[in-house]
Amino acid sequence: MQIAKVCGTVVSTQKEESLRGVKFLLVQFLDQDGQPLPDYEVAADSVGAGVDEWVLVSRGSAARQLPGGEARPIDALVIGIIDTVSVENRRLYSKRDQDR
Repeated sequence: MQIAKVCGTVVSTQKEESLRGVKFLLVQFLDQDGQPLPDYEVAADSVGAGVDEWVLVSRGSAARQLPGGEARPIDALVIGIIDTVSVENRRLYSKRDQDR
């Protein structure tokens, strides 16, 4: 899993049949200091994440392990919305602080 920030949404009206009804997000991965890395990725969303939230992203074959997802051509899946991240006894991120 990797930590990423949701930067936007991706809308695709024409897509492979097994992806109908799947919400797509544009995510940017973060480094250990919470700083954005240069790469972006499109990830399917299984938890209802929104723009500016920090999320957990599963990639590769692990992204297809949810029931019914085995046959979907998905490389990245948002599997959690992060509440807090702490590194070496300091809070790096708090969703509560972002919501204010």
